[in-house]
Amino acid sequence: MSESDVSPNPTFINPLGLYDPAPNGYSHVALVPGGTRLAFIAGQGGETEDGRLSEDFRAQVRQAMANLLIAIEAAGGQPSQVAKLTVLIVDHDNQRLGILGEELARAFGAQMKPACTLVPVPRLALDQMLFEVDAVVVLPAT
Repeated sequence: MSESDVSPNPTFINPLGLYDPAPNGYSHVALVPGGTRLAFIAGQGGETEDGRLSEDFRAQVRQAMANLLIAIEAAGGQPSQVAKLTVLIVDHDNQRLGILGEELARAFGAQMKPACTLVPVPRLALDQMLFEVDAVVVLPAT
């Protein structure tokens, strides 16, 4: 098997002894196969292409996920190749965590989700921003 035959999809693991993170939209461990490249996607907020930002948290998460998917595709990847997400949430609470889990399922489908770190923050780059997500994507070797 040559390097070009290596699947760029990470393997996700939720080890016994750790709680099930699936309802919150992530996995505990992502293993990246050898012979691949990594793409680092900058934090994507909920801005539309023309710079508009909804006041609604769910709308911002949904738009940020759409923006993330555009960036992943531009890098030559697919959602199934995302190994790690970092999520920043202003005024984080359980309701917002539930919305995040629902929107991750909408964006990534039914398969196991990437490893993820959620960081509650007091504010983001723009005053109206409530959500931001970045990603590490596994790509085939060139």
